[in-house]
Amino acid sequence: MAAPQHFSTLYLSAPDVIALVQRKGVEPCLRGIADYIQDDFLRWSAFDKSARVASHSRDGVIELMPISDGQTYAFKYVNGHPKNTRWGLSTVMAFGVLADVATGAPLLLSELTLTTALRTAAMSAVAARALARPGVHTMALIGNGAQSEFQALAFHHLLGIDTLRLFDTDPAAMAKLQANLQGTAGLRTVACTSTAEAVRGADIVTTVTADKTNATILTPDLLAPGMHINAVGGDCPGKTELHADVLRQAQVFVEYAPQTRIEGDIQQLPPDFAVTELWEVLAGQHGGRASDAAVTVFDSVGFALEDFSALRFLRDAAAELGMGQPIELIPQLSDPKNLFGLLRERQPLLRAAA
Repeated sequence: MAAPQHFSTLYLSAPDVIALVQRKGVEPCLRGIADYIQDDFLRWSAFDKSARVASHSRDGVIELMPISDGQTYAFKYVNGHPKNTRWGLSTVMAFGVLADVATGAPLLLSELTLTTALRTAAMSAVAARALARPGVHTMALIGNGAQSEFQALAFHHLLGIDTLRLFDTDPAAMAKLQANLQGTAGLRTVACTSTAEAVRGADIVTTVTADKTNATILTPDLLAPGMHINAVGGDCPGKTELHADVLRQAQVFVEYAPQTRIEGDIQQLPPDFAVTELWEVLAGQHGGRASDAAVTVFDSVGFALEDFSALRFLRDAAAELGMGQPIELIPQLSDPKNLFGLLRERQPLLRAAA
């Protein structure tokens, strides 16, 4: 009989991931995650996919997001509670796991709150590289909360956006965003007094608002020929950002249609409303933007494949940098058929303590 093997799970805490991003740099992390996402989207057919499992309450949602490519399984636990900031908590909090399909052993347990912000921005940039007109320079960023800096930097570093036109109903959020981006070489920020002012002259419009409501942040009168819309905030039933006519006038692209029809801005439209899954564009199976004058929408809700990619990136970056801690998340058994024996082994110690 083979000797029992000691097994541990690599744990990346929030401080670990902060340190990892600081050591590698925000731009290399955004580029790295974007590359992993692009690679995995090109393996689309290899994945066992499903819409996330969501538990909705009056003030928010808690979700589980599973996916597997047959060799590695991943899931993310994530919430969305817009009122959390009143109690000093993040609107979004998350953690995730990578596991070995052959054995079920959990290989990695990691924070995903900071990482979700990075991967969401990286996903936006991957989509925009495929859908926006070449040579874009100006983006309107509507909603300047916790996700906004990541979106700004992803579009700056990965698409060459050099001017950001900002608007948020909370002036303090705009000031925070400008302060955090101050000193970013080649990036200019312009604070605006309304969505309409921010959108005017923008090549790309990113909406990333938090309220769980059927909002109309962007209306048809604000559209311009050639515009690309990166709609990030509408990501659960009853939560939208785009007027339905914006969608009707545009080419709409999604991550995973069965999920987006429930959660995205297209929840407002009939189930047969025509959309294209982004992987088809990345794989060359769909031409993407029909013309320079077309309006394109990426109706982004966040899909488990992106978290799979982000977890792979974290695992590889941690190995490269020698970061993370091994933890015994799973009991170590000398006899894998004798789980109860763990309790018997500890009984003498318990009696001595008594």
